[in-house]
Amino acid sequence: MCLMTVRHNLLQAAKRYMREGQAHRTPRLDIDGVLLLDKPAGISSNDALIKAKRYFNAKKAGHTGTLDPFATGLLPLCFGEATKFSQDLLNADKTYQTVVQLGVSTDTGDTEGKVISQVRVPVLTDKAVEQVLERFRGTIQQVPPMYSALKREGRPLYEYARQGIELDRAAREVVIHKLELIDWRSPYLTLSVTCSKGTYVRVLGEDIGKAIGCGAHLRMLRRTQVGVLTLEQSVGLPVLMETSDASQEVKNRHLKPVDWLLSDSPALTLPDALSGRYRHGQRLSVIKENIPMPGGEGRYRIYDAAGTFLGTAQLRDDGVLAPERLVALRQS
Repeated sequence: MCLMTVRHNLLQAAKRYMREGQAHRTPRLDIDGVLLLDKPAGISSNDALIKAKRYFNAKKAGHTGTLDPFATGLLPLCFGEATKFSQDLLNADKTYQTVVQLGVSTDTGDTEGKVISQVRVPVLTDKAVEQVLERFRGTIQQVPPMYSALKREGRPLYEYARQGIELDRAAREVVIHKLELIDWRSPYLTLSVTCSKGTYVRVLGEDIGKAIGCGAHLRMLRRTQVGVLTLEQSVGLPVLMETSDASQEVKNRHLKPVDWLLSDSPALTLPDALSGRYRHGQRLSVIKENIPMPGGEGRYRIYDAAGTFLGTAQLRDDGVLAPERLVALRQS
């Protein structure tokens, strides 16, 4: 048998293998909803998303802001039409519980980094700790860490950091809405933090350590709330893995509906004639159409007469209800 014939046979066999694999591959599904995942330590947010997407066999999924691999807690994952509203959670306030170890600093600001300094922790009363914490409540300036996904010239900062390169970073304004001392047992500070988007709790812990004069890093970080979503509503990866062979109907019970993300916006039900116009992207005059509004200007969740969630709209100051984001209605 000549070499050309061998190559041809191998190519044909490879094509058959690929066709058979595609034929037996389960097609991805149009899954719509929100999974409130309790992310474990040791995996990235993207890895958690991949596992969840595989679990539901979903076509489209995305997360709503990452958690560091060492961190645990609430990681909302959006599927299908819910991804249209993921930006809302990116912009939402977050709440964390964290343990700050004073006296030891690492190059990453957490347990995953190398120790770069160790300093004796001074004797501190609860009152002295509170005085330090007070300096970090409200609007503060924070310099983003080198070990972060922020990009410089198309590359994330952590790539420079791994090469030992330190780049200048401009301080950014963030808001610490709440900074509560839960426990103080030297050298560990247990804190509850509610903060605005863009806040690095690792940096907050380091800055508190610097203010005390001994440095610090995070021993533990657990996210307990994102916007109106709470950890109590979440499910862990082990629970998902235990039901990996369950029916799709059983799996989908772990999903919250798309409009769960928007529960802090008032709901507005439109009659069939107006909901049809809304779905076609038409603006509606509240006065002309005699639409009873449950509130003033701002965003509304829109439903049809049957209670089906259609999307969101903004009520403008001129009394016009303008469609914002519409969801596709799946056929059951």
